[in-house]
Amino acid sequence: MPELPEVETIANGVNERVRGARITRVWTSGKPQTFKSPEQEIADTLTGATIAAVRRVGKTVVMDVTRKKIAAQFLIHLGMTGRLLVSQPEVALPAHTHAILSLADGREIRFVDPRRFGRLSVTSGYTGPGAEPTTISAEAFAQLFKGRKLAIKAALLNQSILHGVGNIYADESLFRAGIRPRRQAGRLTRAELDRLHQALQDVLARAIHLGGSSVSDYVDAEGRRGYFQIEHKVYGHAGEDCSDCGTALKKLVVGGRTTVYCPNCQK
Repeated sequence: MPELPEVETIANGVNERVRGARITRVWTSGKPQTFKSPEQEIADTLTGATIAAVRRVGKTVVMDVTRKKIAAQFLIHLGMTGRLLVSQPEVALPAHTHAILSLADGREIRFVDPRRFGRLSVTSGYTGPGAEPTTISAEAFAQLFKGRKLAIKAALLNQSILHGVGNIYADESLFRAGIRPRRQAGRLTRAELDRLHQALQDVLARAIHLGGSSVSDYVDAEGRRGYFQIEHKVYGHAGEDCSDCGTALKKLVVGGRTTVYCPNCQK
């Protein structure tokens, strides 16, 4: 599933291409799993609307639109295999396309999702379920985990606590902070939480700079793969030697998710 850096990359790419464009027609596939809002409501909200901005909130792409001075939001959750592409109409339509927004200049915004775990909806005032990890202060970050009995890895993945962080970036941040994933979140020292806060922000910033991690189906708005997977220290490397100390990396399950860590570097 695309995580914060991948969703940020997609949202930024789409925003650069379509901000200010007017939507003239909306087509949807009729596949009920894809739509959290009724398809007619999506079409009525978006048809004739102008795209004010496309941005990320948590793991969701948010398209801010205005129509007759009324503001609304089109929410695109990419699920496991969702892609949001800006295309010329003559480009062959990919299989598993479930929504097309036709723009006044002739281009199309296409939502493609082979496995149909993605979700499309319209709403207003969406702010996401948890705190924003790229801007949260060290103090506020530490307060998020105060008294929590969850393993720190599970707490990082809990979207109601901190939205946008997924398996890749939780593992990579915990490694860089030197913290074992099963440590109880509420028992981490302030110094450890400060290290984790800095590591998480550094990892997310670097991943965004490199266009995200392409470890499955992820591509950006132009169909390009990301490159942060080249810099993964632990994710996907179970059984290999740690690049920092040479100890074999171990794999376990935390909060139902496969987790990889270094038993020597992470305490």
